Amino acid sequence: MSLTLLTQLADIPASQWDALLPDGGPFTRHAFLSTLEESGCLGQGTGWQPEHLLWCEQDEVLAAMPGYRKSHSRGEYVFDFAWAEACQRAGVPYYPKWLAAVPFSPVTGARLLGSAEAGRKLVAALPGFLQQRGLLSAHINFSDRHAHTLLSEEAHWLARLGCQYHWHNPGYRDFQDFLDTLMSRKRKQIRKERELVASQGFAFEWLTGGQLSEAHWDFVYACYANTYAVRGQRPYLTRSFFSLLAEKMPEAIRVVLATQNGLAAAMAFSLVDGTTIYGRYWGCLEEFNRLHFETCFYQGMDYAIANGLTRFDAGAQGEHKLVRGFEPVITESWHYLRHEGLHEAVAGFLQQEREGVLAWAEEARDSLPYRRDGETG
Repeated sequence: MSLTLLTQLADIPASQWDALLPDGGPFTRHAFLSTLEESGCLGQGTGWQPEHLLWCEQDEVLAAMPGYRKSHSRGEYVFDFAWAEACQRAGVPYYPKWLAAVPFSPVTGARLLGSAEAGRKLVAALPGFLQQRGLLSAHINFSDRHAHTLLSEEAHWLARLGCQYHWHNPGYRDFQDFLDTLMSRKRKQIRKERELVASQGFAFEWLTGGQLSEAHWDFVYACYANTYAVRGQRPYLTRSFFSLLAEKMPEAIRVVLATQNGLAAAMAFSLVDGTTIYGRYWGCLEEFNRLHFETCFYQGMDYAIANGLTRFDAGAQGEHKLVRGFEPVITESWHYLRHEGLHEAVAGFLQQEREGVLAWAEEARDSLPYRRDGETG
């Protein structure tokens, strides 16, 4: 029995890695994670150094975790900047740390891959791995219930809650069927937003990965990079990421293009599996009134309804999603902090934060636009 370290995902066959996946979610597939590495989004100079872990018995891989050695906390969406700053003030190092996550993608899913028994052994071996590699903490972001079951049994792991907003499709016939479930004022607001975009002459086209040309990808990347440029930031993904991903998993890619008078103006990039559309990246070359809401939200809702998908995960944060029917969903991450003083301080903070997150999620439901029992109109 042994814990094995991989510094690049190419060192394990895709079939062997994907055989460990509990579902068809696209983000932990070998194709997605290896594309991030091969396209230069990760690796030297990025602060994301691949350090994937395998649990092997008799030369057979029974469990795995996609992992990264981190020298910063950017691109994670579970924010521990305040913990790092507190350590700096106290003269205690916080980095390097080890992170089990999907880089740049705040999507809940499997982080402990493989059998539960082997996963439990892998988790038990993590403290020794951290010490051996000079890592000061371990973090498992946006984990699923399988990880919760294992980690809640382990000492020294701290759970942290977060809140996202997802839209659910119980089987709407069309978008109007969804609107009919809303309060009159909210229904009129959404209808007005969509009419405003249409009045500006916009049309929308959905394309799969196999239908997108390199010229399309040039446009997609220009829009994506522009969302960072307007904030004075560098984009996490490279141009080659999109082309390479389209080669490896075209069936999972969906891009909606917004055109005005035949000219492309904006796009939204998503991935899909059997039940969910995951809205990941959006961008435009010029600002237009309400185009963001139409491209990022309403088009995705239309697509989910038309294709029988039951959930639309449109990304992290965004309380403005509530009034458009996206409901609060609790997310979970886990943290192992080797420094005892930091562990105790964070444990107290997380207990208070947990209460606040749960209270906010309950309060947020009051902002949902759906008609209450007995309401009409």
